Amino acid sequence: MNEPTAAPAPIVVVDTLSKRFGELTAVDGVSFTVAAGEIFGFLGPNGAGKTTTIKILATLLRATSGRATIAGFDVTREPRRVRESIGLVFQDNSLDDRLTAWENLYIHALLYDLPRAAFLARAENLLRLVDLWDRRDAQVRVYSGGMRRRLEIARGLLHRPKVFFLDEPTLGLDPQTRNAVWQHVRALRDANQVTVFMTTHYMDEAENCNRIAIIDRGSIVALGTPEELKRRVGGDVLVVDAADRPALAAAVAARYGVAVQVAGDGVRFEVDHGPSFVPRLTADFPEVILSVAVHRPTLDDVFLKLTGRAIRDQENSPLDAFRGHVRAFRNRRS
Repeated sequence: MNEPTAAPAPIVVVDTLSKRFGELTAVDGVSFTVAAGEIFGFLGPNGAGKTTTIKILATLLRATSGRATIAGFDVTREPRRVRESIGLVFQDNSLDDRLTAWENLYIHALLYDLPRAAFLARAENLLRLVDLWDRRDAQVRVYSGGMRRRLEIARGLLHRPKVFFLDEPTLGLDPQTRNAVWQHVRALRDANQVTVFMTTHYMDEAENCNRIAIIDRGSIVALGTPEELKRRVGGDVLVVDAADRPALAAAVAARYGVAVQVAGDGVRFEVDHGPSFVPRLTADFPEVILSVAVHRPTLDDVFLKLTGRAIRDQENSPLDAFRGHVRAFRNRRS
C-alpha cells in the first residue's frame, strides 16, 4: 500500500509577527503561510500594515517579535540568504530613468553576480514577455507608467527569485494599464515558477490572487480564497439610498431584523434573495427610498462587513491624496 504523499512545505511561514514603532503597533501578531507557486495577496487600506509586513519579510525592517522564514531561511538570522531568494517591486519607481531598459537590467545582473550568458538569455526572455524587447535601448525617462512598472517586474525576476514581492504594483495606473500589468504578472509567474506575494487596496486586483489575507489596523481579520471570503457575506447585498440614511437604516433594521451599515453609497444590508425582496422594500418605504441596487457579494462587501468601513473610505487622507497626485503625474510622463 502506497503511503500518502506529504504536502510540500510552505515557502513563506509567518508566526505571530509584530512590529511596533514606539506606541504605534503597525503589525500585530500576524500568522499565515504561503504555498509555493501561489499568488497570495494582502488586502487592506493604507496604514493597515501591508508594507511593513513586506519590509520585514524582505529584511528591510526587523520585527519587534515573532518569526518568519522565506524558502526555509529565517529573515532575522539569515538575511543574506533571504535576499538571494526574493525579488521586490516597491510602490514607487526605483529605476534609473537616465539609463535604458537594457542597462537597468544589466546593473541588476551585476549586483546579483549573474554570469553574462545567463544575463543575456534571461534579459531577452523577460523583456519579450513584458513586451519591451523592441524598446530595450530607449531611456526609461520616455517610458509610460505602465511600461516602467513592467520593466521593474522583469528586473525583479532577472535573478530568478523563489518569492516575488509586489507592493501595490499598479498604484497610480489607470484600470486598463493595471489589467495589462496583471496579464504580464500571471504570464511571468507561470514561466518562472515563482511565488507572488502582493499587497493592494484595489478590490478588483485582489481577485487575481489564489488566496487573500484581509489586514486591518495591523491584524489579519480574514484569510481565504476570494470566493471563500465572499461567501462569508451571505446572500445578496442591497444598497439603498435615502435623504436621511441613518433614519432609514434604523427603520430597516427594526422592520426586517437584519444587520445594517451606513456606508458612503447608502444603507447596506444582506438578504437571501435580493431581486424578490426589492418590491417588498419599496412598498414598505414608498416615500423614503431614492434608489435601490442589488449585487452579489464583492470583496468590498467582505471588508465592510468585517471592519465596519469601506476600504475606499480609508484612502482619502490629505497625505494619501498628495501621494496619489505625485504618482499619477509620474505615470503620465511619456
